[in-house]
Amino acid sequence: MRDVDLSIEEGSAFGIVGLSGSGKSTLLRCLCGLDPPSSGSVFIYEKEISSISGLALREVRYQMGMVFQSFQLLSSRSVYENVAYPLEISGKTNIRSRVEEVLGLVGIAHKKDAYTAELSGGEKQRVGIARALAGNPKVLFCDEATSALDPKTTREILALLKKLNKELKVTLVLITHEMDAVRAVCDKVAVLDGGRIVETGSLAEVFSHPKEAITRHFLKTTAHEIPPHFFQTPSPQRKLLRLCLEGAIASKPIISQMVKRFLVDANILLGWMDCLQETTVGNLVIELTGEEKQIAESLAYLDENCVRYEEL
Repeated sequence: MRDVDLSIEEGSAFGIVGLSGSGKSTLLRCLCGLDPPSSGSVFIYEKEISSISGLALREVRYQMGMVFQSFQLLSSRSVYENVAYPLEISGKTNIRSRVEEVLGLVGIAHKKDAYTAELSGGEKQRVGIARALAGNPKVLFCDEATSALDPKTTREILALLKKLNKELKVTLVLITHEMDAVRAVCDKVAVLDGGRIVETGSLAEVFSHPKEAITRHFLKTTAHEIPPHFFQTPSPQRKLLRLCLEGAIASKPIISQMVKRFLVDANILLGWMDCLQETTVGNLVIELTGEEKQIAESLAYLDENCVRYEEL
């Protein structure tokens, strides 16, 4: 790591994204006080943790929670016992009420007597999040927290982290190599490359005006979604369509020809092209508006040209 200058606001959700070997783990260990930097300082809530040790450092760490990629649960303990463990070793009281509270927060209270072998990956990560929250931390560090999960479970865990950040006002620091995870949760992002922070800013700023090649690389890998407000109730004068153009039809200006011929408006919301086993497949999501007759004629035109579509 070198020339790292980073400020994370209290209560924010901050993403640190980088490829493998970019220095994410080293930076995280410095932020947690596990490794002191060779030069410079690390402050947590105005306390310089890079220059303290022993009991003073442990007291600061009590304000931090950690969520791991590989869950790090104790297989010999139940869900309840895993979450209670950090409270037990720190000598806390009222353990039962706190454990039940955080299990409820993460939606896993019904599994409190289960053992880790009985849990799915998503359930294990919920237990890991509950354990991290048990000590009521001010900062929650998430180290590749969704990398071991399937896409659906990843979305659920990211939604949970965002909810906890907003409702509990806990500062969230998300360490990841996936820009989609940052987009789903964070307010601000820093891009790490070669041990340096090469770009940082608000999510909208970095996504809309990426300055560095590594940032543009990450943005190319993101999956895009249509904002929810486009999913209004359809009417005869408005249709939200997903079109699939396969083979030779994908290279033809079908949409522009339809617009000119039937005098409809086609607002392209999302589109991408793939080459699948030497066959070009294009997908478009469009908002089609016009008179009812024009809309009907446009849909018939798509049918005539073998363009498959579905209404969203």
